[in-house]
Amino acid sequence: MSKSLMIVDDSATMRKIIMRTVRMSGLEFERTEEAGNGAEAIEKLKTAPVDLVLCDVNMPEMSGLEMVKKIRTELKICEGTKIIMVSTESSQELIDGVIADGANGFITKPFTPEKFQEKLTPFMN
Repeated sequence: MSKSLMIVDDSATMRKIIMRTVRMSGLEFERTEEAGNGAEAIEKLKTAPVDLVLCDVNMPEMSGLEMVKKIRTELKICEGTKIIMVSTESSQELIDGVIADGANGFITKPFTPEKFQEKLTPFMN
């Protein structure tokens, strides 16, 4: 089954690093999208939902936390979309909060291909 991925981060460099690390993990996606913040991601998801979103927490315009809430409450088209947060922030309070709001997982930076493989493989079936 082919899968699609969206990487949401305000840093174009970080989006490229995440994509390269995902490729190094051995996971393959038929279609990949990018967005520079949560608002841009929401607009793209309205017309082209993806299977998996990798999203930063802190971004301008709309943070990753706000994006998760909006996707889960307003975008029925994305009911099956899995959202994994990727952030340098790693407080248990933040992680618990974003999971409670609808994220499916959390990866802390710095990350490795092995960490992506571990966290994303359960969502690849």
